[in-house]
Amino acid sequence: MPEKEYPRIEYFQFRGLHPNISIGTASDRYAGWIGQIYSARRYAKDIIHRSKSVGGKVFTEEVLPVESVEEYFRHFGVLEMDFTFYQPLLDKDKRPTRNYHVLSKYSHYLNKEDRLILKVPQIVFARKLRSGGAYVENEQYLSAKVFTTQFYEPGLGLLGPWLEAFIFEQEYQRKSERPSAKVMAAELDGFFGTIPRDKRYHVELRTDSLLAPPVFDVLVKYGVGQVLSHWTWLPPLARQFALSGRRFSNAGNRLVVRLMTPRGMRYEDAYARAHPFTGLVNGMLDPRMVDETADLMWAAVKKGVQANIVINNRSGGNAPVIAQRVAEKFLAMGADS
Repeated sequence: MPEKEYPRIEYFQFRGLHPNISIGTASDRYAGWIGQIYSARRYAKDIIHRSKSVGGKVFTEEVLPVESVEEYFRHFGVLEMDFTFYQPLLDKDKRPTRNYHVLSKYSHYLNKEDRLILKVPQIVFARKLRSGGAYVENEQYLSAKVFTTQFYEPGLGLLGPWLEAFIFEQEYQRKSERPSAKVMAAELDGFFGTIPRDKRYHVELRTDSLLAPPVFDVLVKYGVGQVLSHWTWLPPLARQFALSGRRFSNAGNRLVVRLMTPRGMRYEDAYARAHPFTGLVNGMLDPRMVDETADLMWAAVKKGVQANIVINNRSGGNAPVIAQRVAEKFLAMGADS
């Protein structure tokens, strides 16, 4: 590893790691990152405490103000705004939602080189939605109108200069209910053939049987990227990439890799173990995940593809330290090649 890289990584400085590499996190504003990413004295009086129920247990989250994103981007090159998954930017009557106002606040603190990834609302891409304690069919599933008018157009208006990617995430499909890969491909064909063309689209399918040639062919047809996600029930990252023939399908020459949870560990268990996100949790971080992420980064570099690595606290306990491990492995691989 080049000696000059040590100080940057030691102090969580990941910008400039490589022109084709951007490391960031899934969400920001965690008070658990004070001392790593955020200054302790700056936010001492502005920390918001809120309760969050996960798996029947209640946790207290400590959240920093939006302005902390200025410090975030001194360390990272990209940020995934995952809260947009839960609500569009405009309601059905075209009135701005809370998410619209939050993103508007963020826009006041961004510099021209900062980049954001937005998760498309689940109402657009989820087959089922939770309602009244049960999962029901989503009547707006693959609605081009909802996506375009309630999310895409207002999103461009707010954040156009900073948008790096849109992520369409679909929930895991149980074996008794899941569609075939051919059906999924036909649905995606109809959807991406209707919405505005854009080189920033990426799809994350959390059902391994859907990672198949008919689906990949549609992604290539529309220049939509395959999100490689380290997540509970998905195969390892290298296997996901191999299933697509190691193709980078995004027309904008972009790759999104998301490190979400340890494989085989449910969301609620990963959250409970990682909370309050102040450091790595013993035995939680998978070395294979780190190795395969670094390998994917170099695969992208060799093809001239911009790789965006998004790290969640739940994948090991603390996203900044996981980013250190990934960056160190990436540099080590480069030194050995």
